[in-house]
Amino acid sequence: MLVAAIDLGTVSSRLLTARIEDGRVVESTKRTVITDLGEGVDATGRLSDAAIARVYEAVAGFVREIRAFGPDAVCTTLTSAARDAQNGEDLVGKLASLGLCPQVIPGEIEARLTFYGVAHDFSGERIAVADSGGGSTEFAVGAYTPGMPLELEGVRSLNIGCRRVTDRFLAGDPPAAEQIDAASAWARDQFETYWRTCACRPDRLVAVGGTVTTLVAMVHKLAVYDSSFVHLHELSLADVQACIDMMSSIPADKIAELPGIQPKRAPVMLGGAVIIRELMRAGGYEALTVSENSLLVGMANTIGEVLRGQMPVIGWTPELSR
Repeated sequence: MLVAAIDLGTVSSRLLTARIEDGRVVESTKRTVITDLGEGVDATGRLSDAAIARVYEAVAGFVREIRAFGPDAVCTTLTSAARDAQNGEDLVGKLASLGLCPQVIPGEIEARLTFYGVAHDFSGERIAVADSGGGSTEFAVGAYTPGMPLELEGVRSLNIGCRRVTDRFLAGDPPAAEQIDAASAWARDQFETYWRTCACRPDRLVAVGGTVTTLVAMVHKLAVYDSSFVHLHELSLADVQACIDMMSSIPADKIAELPGIQPKRAPVMLGGAVIIRELMRAGGYEALTVSENSLLVGMANTIGEVLRGQMPVIGWTPELSR
């Protein structure tokens, strides 16, 4: 069967079109547009008209691609920025006019979907999965074996993301050392609190999201992004620190010129890298595994389960448009 999933995050809007066989994605295409939906939300509590327009334009383009693809069903989700904003329904209404069924999902569902997308590459292995986005970081610890129930613990969504940290702490361009220190301490305190709730920390930490995939591209100076190279690549704490050192003394327009950086992501990359560093430090990880699979892949598999009349493995049934 053919499925499509749209994920509208705080920084990026993403589309996945996929073919599913025997209960898993066997072929897919992903497109990402930096739309910065969460710009200013942490301070104002509202989505700006400009941000709503950027997302609407990107999704209108996705809808054209979806129609050409001809899927059996489409799922559209919105995450942290839409959860936080008082006027999130303004965007939901505009997206519904495109024939979609947009839904703002809770952080726990976001974490479950992401874990499900990642865990197919680590069948039966107990892992920790962290999805560090623009407005929040989702955690889930557990294991998944195809055909068996999903075993999860420590499912949590924390309001720590690269856009939120940048807006709240990193006012300078480049930010002062004191601003970076304050951002680091704020993130570290919350991550340490989370890791203390894990009775037994898994040996493997898997991270997803634009920050970690971009960090791999930066470390290896990828002039052209190569998802097959990035997927399941190891990123060390030393690598992350080197990227922070590189970015901390230069303005965003110079960060945009670094190899491996999407120019529109440059203003929030230092904040994102600081989050990943503190996430690893707090958990005691010297390295993590980067996955290109994420919420979109988990959603694609969940759509397939709904179309087959099965109870979704993650315990949540999405609304679908067709």
